[in-house]
Amino acid sequence: MPPPPPPPQLPPPQLPRPAVPRPTMPRRRPVPISATAPRTPIRFSTDVSVHVRRGEAVGLLGPNGAGKTTVFYMITGLVKADAGRIELEGHDVTPMPMYRRARLGIGYLPQEASIFRGLSVEDNIRAVLEVTEPNRKLWREETDKLLEEFKITHVRKSPSIALSGGERRRLEIARALASRPAFMLLDEPFAGIDPIAVGDIQALVRHLTTRGIGVLITDHNVRETLGLIDRAYIIHTGAVLMEGDPDSIVNSPEVRRLYL
Repeated sequence: MPPPPPPPQLPPPQLPRPAVPRPTMPRRRPVPISATAPRTPIRFSTDVSVHVRRGEAVGLLGPNGAGKTTVFYMITGLVKADAGRIELEGHDVTPMPMYRRARLGIGYLPQEASIFRGLSVEDNIRAVLEVTEPNRKLWREETDKLLEEFKITHVRKSPSIALSGGERRRLEIARALASRPAFMLLDEPFAGIDPIAVGDIQALVRHLTTRGIGVLITDHNVRETLGLIDRAYIIHTGAVLMEGDPDSIVNSPEVRRLYL
C-alpha cells in the first residue's frame, strides 16, 4: 500500500498586532500681532494692495466686477494668486493651503449661508470646537459663552434651518469665533437679512473689533458699511482707486463719479 499523504501545513498563528496610538494634532496658539506695525498683518499686493490691523474694521468696496471677491478668495486660499504676496504678521502665507491659513488665524464668512442645516444651533458651534479644542471638558463651556455672547441661547436647541436671517448671521459669526481667528473676512454680511437686523450686524462687527479681531468687509450696502468701518479701499477694474476714512471716500469726486 502507498504511504499516507503528509498532513497539510498550517500557517503559523497570527499574533495580535499591537495597538498604535493615534497621532494628535497640536493645539494652535493664537497668532500674536502688533497693532502698531505699519503695514502688517494681512497684505495682498499685485495691482491691489491692502492691509488690515488687529482691532480695526476695513472696507473693500467697489462696483460689480471690480475684483472684491477675487481678493477675498486669494487671501483665504480659495483661489491661487498668480503674483504678489499675502502676508500674516510678516510671514508669507501665499503658498499655504486654506486650512493652514485658517489655523494661523484667518477666518472667512461667505455671502452664502454656511451653517450646518441639519444640526441644531449649539451643535453647529460644537462641531467646530471638536476640531479646534482638544479639551472635551471645555466644549460645553465655550459653547455656552458663544451662545450668550451672540444672544442666541434661547434657540440653542432649535434646528439651524429654522433661524431668521439675523439669527443665522449671529450663529455663523459665533461658529467662526470658535476657531479663535485673528482676522475675519466678511463677504456681504448684510445680504439676506431684513432691514431691522442691519443694526444687529453692525453691532456684531463692532463687537469683533472690540475683541481685537481685524475685520475686512465688503458689501453692496455702502451706507451701512461706511457707518461701521475705520477706513476703506475703493477698487475699480482690479486696482485701488482710493484709500481713506469714510468722510474722504464720500467726498471724493472720483469715487462719486465711478462708484457712489
